[in-house]
Amino acid sequence: MTISAKIAGQAASLRKELNLYNKQYYQLDSPLVSDAKYDQLLRELQALEAEHPELETLDSPTQRVGATPIKAFEQVVHDVRMLSLANAFSIDEMIAFDRRIREKLDIDAVEYVAEPKLDGLAVSLIYENSVLVQGATRGDGQIGENVTHNIRTIRDIPLKLEGTGIPDRFEVRGEVFITRKGFKNLNDQAEKNGEKVFANPRNAAAGSLRQLKAGITATRPLSFCCYGHGLFPPDVLPGKHSQLLKTFERWGLPISREMKVIDDISGCLDNYDNLEQRRDALGYEIDGVVYKLNRFDLQAEMGFVARAPRWAIARKFPAQEETTTVLAIDIQVGRTGALTPVARLTPVAVGGVTVTNVTLHNADEINKKDVRIGDTVFVRRAGDVIPEVVSVVLEKRPEGSTPFTMPEKCPVCGSAAIMAEGEAILRCSGGLYCPAQRKESIKHFASRKAMDIDGLGDKLVEQLLDNGLIETAADLFDLTIEEITALDRMGKKSAENLIEALEKCKQTTLQRFLFAIGIREVGEVTAKRLAQTLGSLQRIIGVNQEALLEVPDIGPIVANHIVAFFLQSHNQEVIDKLVQAGIRWDDLNADSVEEQFLRGKVFVLTGTLKTLSREQAKERLQSLGAKVTTSVSGKTDIVVSGHDPGSKIRKARELNVEIIEEDGLLALLIPGSVSP
Repeated sequence: MTISAKIAGQAASLRKELNLYNKQYYQLDSPLVSDAKYDQLLRELQALEAEHPELETLDSPTQRVGATPIKAFEQVVHDVRMLSLANAFSIDEMIAFDRRIREKLDIDAVEYVAEPKLDGLAVSLIYENSVLVQGATRGDGQIGENVTHNIRTIRDIPLKLEGTGIPDRFEVRGEVFITRKGFKNLNDQAEKNGEKVFANPRNAAAGSLRQLKAGITATRPLSFCCYGHGLFPPDVLPGKHSQLLKTFERWGLPISREMKVIDDISGCLDNYDNLEQRRDALGYEIDGVVYKLNRFDLQAEMGFVARAPRWAIARKFPAQEETTTVLAIDIQVGRTGALTPVARLTPVAVGGVTVTNVTLHNADEINKKDVRIGDTVFVRRAGDVIPEVVSVVLEKRPEGSTPFTMPEKCPVCGSAAIMAEGEAILRCSGGLYCPAQRKESIKHFASRKAMDIDGLGDKLVEQLLDNGLIETAADLFDLTIEEITALDRMGKKSAENLIEALEKCKQTTLQRFLFAIGIREVGEVTAKRLAQTLGSLQRIIGVNQEALLEVPDIGPIVANHIVAFFLQSHNQEVIDKLVQAGIRWDDLNADSVEEQFLRGKVFVLTGTLKTLSREQAKERLQSLGAKVTTSVSGKTDIVVSGHDPGSKIRKARELNVEIIEEDGLLALLIPGSVSP
């Protein structure tokens, strides 16, 4: 064997191996080698072809990289016209289509092939002697654009077919598209690079295929699916469309896994319903289902109308993307105080529903898309997904339009709207007063870890608000038995119990009260730190951000929330009314704050306590600086044993942890009675 023959054989072997790996990876989703191994083999082939240019072939995997740009697209005249399809939008239109076929053919039933209608770009591929020699767009059906240099970069499309019975020259037709995952990755990368994102996968596929630089196309996640033929030798054409697709698949061309042969129109209707239900679960966009007569001889007998075959039809799904106009942009205030811009639209049917309102999410989103009042916008809805504005049609923007700006105050209550550092959401700071937040704020106020108002559940809170009996948490303490008994399912005894619970909750702790009033991001631990460090409500109300940063576990964002909350006069009014209603606690003065003689001690409570509830004991221990945990470990200092303590006592004994009874706890809780 000569050296040149050896090198030629080596190149041929590499081409064959790489083409196999391409098919396994891109068509069968079953890779045989790692990316690193593939890249190594590709570099070997590139080196051989660079050293021996005469070895370069059209079917070489090196032709997929698209290194050489072109100046313009050449025109391609299709040997067989690429026709469009007639559309059906209802069951009646499908039944009429089937009836026309059966009447013309004078038969009772016909066999159809069903294929998903991919939302991409139709292309024509010409193979000569098994090698891809031309790729073209559909164009106007008669004349398209030569995009061979870009087609070669699509890994789904074999540069050379494998198998037997392949005609010397024939044409494959199919759809170039981008999967949902590929589209997301493409736009994520565009955003990262500060580039314009694509509106939808179809636009992305079309734009990618029409790049003058194939190197750009090579970076785009394009896929291909074969759905038919154009030029094809009649003497080797199978009898049925489904048989031809299976033949294409054997030669290495990808076809739809959803392709089905169906016996009659009833099966077509069922197939449509099935695909519509599964539409959003597919890995790619489809906008309908195509139905074709399966037998080629019957197709020929049916013939064509001006621009479409009589033997095929596309039953379209309800549109998932439409254009409409923005009539107004309103601000909605959510239950947590979030201010959300909402576009009010001219009603439009999208995805089977009429859309009139679309959320614009937040300030960042509205600025990024630059949605303005009067704009024409693309609105998209897929399945049960909430409708969204995809993009603005800038060419239709009215003259004199101005960018939308978010308000500085809550449109419901007038409190300042603030945005925490690092967030994109603007929020109302009037949590205790704002009508939009009342239900949630009062439910939180009454909850067990807050004011613990027994009997005041979520449904009762909603009844009280809906009937106008309360507006803020402070109004709870003005309720009468007569007002409560007038509500649904509230008898006199229940009303009396609620009034009693309201009276009982007035004696509380500062940390519970701070947690109950619902300052953003002030949970139980932060409320405890505030109470322990600052000692009184008045000191907390008047504290500045710098002083708050000295409190353990409080950072600048939480400090900003606390200051903003107390700056709102509405919140201060509600707090004043709560105090006037009789809510009270023992302030921790400066001396008592310093006397947290249990600081650093770790306690565990187990069993039932007679004098205090477990929650009360926990709070009192924490107020003296102790940490209360739920499990016994080597870090535990003291276990408090009540009635029926359980396994925690055994664990304490095993670890030699100190155990005290309830009397010992009560003695400990008297400040100064026990040395640290």
